[in-house]
Amino acid sequence: MTKADVIAEIADKTGIDKAEVTNTLETFFSVVKDSLAEGENIYVRGFGSFINKKRAKKVARNISKNTAMVIDEHFIPSFKPAKVFVEQVKTSDKAKVAVE
Repeated sequence: MTKADVIAEIADKTGIDKAEVTNTLETFFSVVKDSLAEGENIYVRGFGSFINKKRAKKVARNISKNTAMVIDEHFIPSFKPAKVFVEQVKTSDKAKVAVE
């Protein structure tokens, strides 16, 4: 499902104009990105959490040049689904078909 599909489905289910849904969705994405960039996590009860995960400093290899390089400690954005969300997907018949 693409972003356009999500926008179309929300517009169909709510009766809100696609342009307004697009603006709202883009604003939501912007808020998530800005908050994570500032180090703030976002918690949505019943859905999940958008969090920053810390990656430790490590030594990696550039195999094409056969050299070692140091990757400093950094943060990456991550999504952790809520238990309710995970259970809903686990018990869904459609999710089982997609995996097979």
